Amino acid sequence: MPDEDRRLSPYTGYTRQHWEAAADGLLDAAWRWASPRGAFLDLPGRPSRSGVRSDGLEAYARTFLAAAFRVAGAGGDDPYGRLDRYAEGITAGTLSPGRDDAESWPLILDHDVQGQPMVESASVALGLRLTREWLWDRLDPATQDRVEHWLRGALRHVPAPNNWYLFPYSVAGFLESVGRGDAETARARERALELLETWYRGEGWYADGDGRAFDHYNGWAMHLYPVLDGHLAGKTTEYGSRLHEHLESFGYLFGGDGAPVYFGRSMTYRFAAASAIGLGAVTGYTPLAPGVSRRLMSGSLRYFLDHGAVGDDGLLSLGWHGPHAASLQHYSGPGSPYWASKAFVCLLAPADAPLWTDVEQAAPAEGPDTVLALPSAGLLVQTTRADGIVRLHNHGSDHVRPHEPDAAAGEDPLYARLAYSTRTGPTALGNVRDNHAAVVVDGRRSARRRIRPLGAGQGDGWGWAASEHKPVFGSGPPMVPGLRVESLTIARGRYELRVHRVTGAPDGARIELTGWATGPGTAPESALWSLYGWTGQDALRAPQGTAFTRWAVVPRLTAEVNGTGLYAALATLTADPEPQADAVEAVTAGPAALEVRWADASTTHVTFDPLAVTHA
Repeated sequence: MPDEDRRLSPYTGYTRQHWEAAADGLLDAAWRWASPRGAFLDLPGRPSRSGVRSDGLEAYARTFLAAAFRVAGAGGDDPYGRLDRYAEGITAGTLSPGRDDAESWPLILDHDVQGQPMVESASVALGLRLTREWLWDRLDPATQDRVEHWLRGALRHVPAPNNWYLFPYSVAGFLESVGRGDAETARARERALELLETWYRGEGWYADGDGRAFDHYNGWAMHLYPVLDGHLAGKTTEYGSRLHEHLESFGYLFGGDGAPVYFGRSMTYRFAAASAIGLGAVTGYTPLAPGVSRRLMSGSLRYFLDHGAVGDDGLLSLGWHGPHAASLQHYSGPGSPYWASKAFVCLLAPADAPLWTDVEQAAPAEGPDTVLALPSAGLLVQTTRADGIVRLHNHGSDHVRPHEPDAAAGEDPLYARLAYSTRTGPTALGNVRDNHAAVVVDGRRSARRRIRPLGAGQGDGWGWAASEHKPVFGSGPPMVPGLRVESLTIARGRYELRVHRVTGAPDGARIELTGWATGPGTAPESALWSLYGWTGQDALRAPQGTAFTRWAVVPRLTAEVNGTGLYAALATLTADPEPQADAVEAVTAGPAALEVRWADASTTHVTFDPLAVTHA
């Protein structure tokens, strides 16, 4: 990497040259594992569910995207001859698709048959579109025809019912850009945009499909594909204004150390989380000053490079900092982490653009303490300047599709928890659940699956979000008739007031609440105090740890519950060593109301039936 430039980049030391060097290093390391003609990059590691051939294509396609951003951003300058290698690879891969030989790419089929190549087709198409004059235009007509035929498999088969519809959309956009559009490409684009409209929830946030999955796919998929398509076509679209609005809140989801909030699936894509920041800067659809955008982007890139995301072999590992199995999904293969290539979209901004020439400015999380409510997604963002930690309280994202049962068997720690942060990760299945309210019936702890948002709002320096869920059980009867848990988080400063009301609990039931999972004796520290209703307190161990610590401790509160019960606790996750237990002076409560008097003389009122929250 080049020397740091602390004058231009006082927060990270990174400049455009660091981004170029990072791309070059990742590409050089990956190409050491190329097949003889370069159609596959067979990176070492455990295969995905799709198999090693699909994995080899995945690594080719995703690194091609990084190379395309790198070369296009340099105006075609390609001193390492990478586009020649990618041209040879695509020529070999599309010569006889589907054949079981050393170079032929797998066919693109329906998502439930052989779908992963459809994902990779979008990266191939975008790479070709970005480098058209230096790669596509130099292919002979017969090869161009074969590439088109392979790509059209994405238009003729069924995507998964989520962001996957944007893959044929991107393929069609490329084909139309090179004069190969027709009714088939037009319909693929229309269908994707029709669905995108139904998934838009407001405030710049999309659900990833027909359910309520809100995660980093907003930035690296839902916004990236349509906005980049419009930018490459030279068109102004409403999708740009939505990206602008998204970044108003998304900019707060990066900690003072550069880490994005760890929530949702595919976290092994790591600094791809910064792709929306870079895209906004490239296209102008951003509320962030150029120096803020670069601070967020470079902070994220540097965070992962400094925390071991790249191994001694120069490859991005399957995990978070380093290898971490619980950060992976069944579709994760050795090439999967290279969706991080999307972050290099920032290189499309020329070297003399303000994104690269303005002095870095503080990230939003490095400003005043902030609480930001997002009713559209049911999320509540809480930042603290003293330690740079960002917390995301989840009262709306559950990743349960409308047709799926509300069953404990499908529990996903990446969506089911009450809160996520930039310094902690959820505990793995089989360990104690962090940030979870469980009802215990006959020794069986409940899971949180389908989440029904009850509202969210904010005031001066505080905010709240609430939800309801039906506890479900993995053994014995799957549910208890009439059993419900209402959960409410009120955030102010570094404090989280967590209120839970249980209704319909059978005789002999208990309720448990856990806090943040942290490493023993390390910062940040997790604490959980009883304010009302709780009678027991202890701490449990999570031997499998989290993405941030090899071994974790989780604080817990417990109490009996019969019928209806109301419970309040104060939680913190902080690196600030000051005392915190005396933040609340008094609590009064009844069956459906709660009043909390804080040490600073402010008062929080909560009532249920209907739910109302005030703070004065």
